[in-house]
Amino acid sequence: MHLQTLSLINFRNIAQADLEFSPQVNCFTGNNGAGKTGLLDAMHYIAMCKSYFNPVDSQNIRHEEAFFVVEGKFQINGEEENIYCGQKRNTKKQFKRNKKEYPRLAEHIGLIPIVMVSPADTELVTGGSEVRRKFIDSVVSQYNREYLYNLINYNNALSQRNALLKATSGQSTIDYEQFEIWDNQLVIYGQQLFEKRKEFIINTLPAFTEYYSHISGQAEVVNISYESQLEKGNFTEQLRNAFNRDRILQYTTVGIHKDDLNFQINQYPVKRFGSQGQQKSFLVALKLAEFDFMKKVKGYAPLLLLDDIFDKLDETRITRLIEKVSNENFGQVFITDTHTDRLKNIFKNSDRNVKIFEVDKGEVISKM
Repeated sequence: MHLQTLSLINFRNIAQADLEFSPQVNCFTGNNGAGKTGLLDAMHYIAMCKSYFNPVDSQNIRHEEAFFVVEGKFQINGEEENIYCGQKRNTKKQFKRNKKEYPRLAEHIGLIPIVMVSPADTELVTGGSEVRRKFIDSVVSQYNREYLYNLINYNNALSQRNALLKATSGQSTIDYEQFEIWDNQLVIYGQQLFEKRKEFIINTLPAFTEYYSHISGQAEVVNISYESQLEKGNFTEQLRNAFNRDRILQYTTVGIHKDDLNFQINQYPVKRFGSQGQQKSFLVALKLAEFDFMKKVKGYAPLLLLDDIFDKLDETRITRLIEKVSNENFGQVFITDTHTDRLKNIFKNSDRNVKIFEVDKGEVISKM
């Protein structure tokens, strides 16, 4: 799979762009704020129906404009696919595949697998458990549509149960049958989500540790463990045992919405004991392992987007990283950097087809 062309109108700070890409390596260079990241985000948008950075769709419309359009032409398993997205202010966004509108955006997720590495990913290490759950959900949803629907149904049941807890707060008598309806939903969907999350971590861990070892030169030992309350016993019983506490707190305290990932380096938390370079290496290795897993289950390579990838990495780790992603197994790669000469030097001896775009103030001003 690869992205052949990308057309943008009024997306973020890009007024207009019509780009044709190499099927192998594409680089965007320019100063900070020039629009490089916006180009990668547009690719993420047409793959995942949302921005990687801003969840408010209308805020991705260029200032003072009324709409944005993102359109991409892909080659997927020998077939041409045209994906169109349009967003007007105060209206529902449109997604079309080959000029036919999707009835539900969830039906599009997974057609274009994509892996993005960004400075914003530091939240995976430094942020709360919700960030790490969203990471797992985003990955698994790309190759397992049933997982996405189960997640939607679980979150709906959770919302309804929490609303019922608030509505019945302070009442002396409780209709337990009302709660059993939502408890059953949580158990049915939650158990399936739990199994798929656990499966993803188990299958990803070997590639993750291998990638980290290569990038770091075997300098440290890393590990990821999946933590879930469902490993502690029967989910239905846990809901029943926590019921009185849930009533007091007015929200559901047990379930897969409390899951987390434990990131370790040399048996210590990466968050507290990893340097910036080690944390960046950890995140890059995690995303490359995600890439491997998705390629295996989809049968073709995802798009790999590397935004400001060289930040926080020393020259040795940069060299080892580029050695990996320059391999033909990685398919089509997109890289942003502030230094054109650095990119030229990195790829000067590469046998891959490399195309470099220079970006300035939201405009692509030259192609090399």
